[in-house]
Amino acid sequence: MKKVLVLSGSPRKDGNSDTLCDQFIKGVEESGHSATKIYVRDCKIGSCNACYACKKNGICVQKDDMSDILQQMINADVIVLATPVYFYSMDGQMKTLIDRTLPRYTEIKDKDFYFIATAAAGKSAMERTIDSLRGFTDCLPRAHVKGVIYGAGAWQLGDIQGNKAMREAYETGKNV
Repeated sequence: MKKVLVLSGSPRKDGNSDTLCDQFIKGVEESGHSATKIYVRDCKIGSCNACYACKKNGICVQKDDMSDILQQMINADVIVLATPVYFYSMDGQMKTLIDRTLPRYTEIKDKDFYFIATAAAGKSAMERTIDSLRGFTDCLPRAHVKGVIYGAGAWQLGDIQGNKAMREAYETGKNV
């Protein structure tokens, strides 16, 4: 049984990217694996101060939710990074989380990754976001991007309903 960690960067409750996370999790659980979802919007995660104190002992000087999230990332077999696309990039919540993996990012190794992105525009408008997420995984030892789910045409809350990405998220989750 694989341990799947879903990091939902959606700042909106039941937002479009968050809804795709739920479909992914439904597939994961139906295939007999376990899934944990973290709502990044509900976590206290400060911006990286670039003080590099963490380079001495692998511990960030900030006392917030990130140390627990980082441990869950290290313990997971599969990690899903989900974000709405804002100005052709990931949202600030996801970027802050990624930056804060610095103290132990090399321990996030041998993981399969899936990306979920939603945007009002089409797939081509999301490529910069996906490139940024790949930039993160390129820094991780033996990370494997196994799939990308594009929720195109989803801007307003609920726009993802009926979108082909709903089925794709579910099927991808079933096949982790």
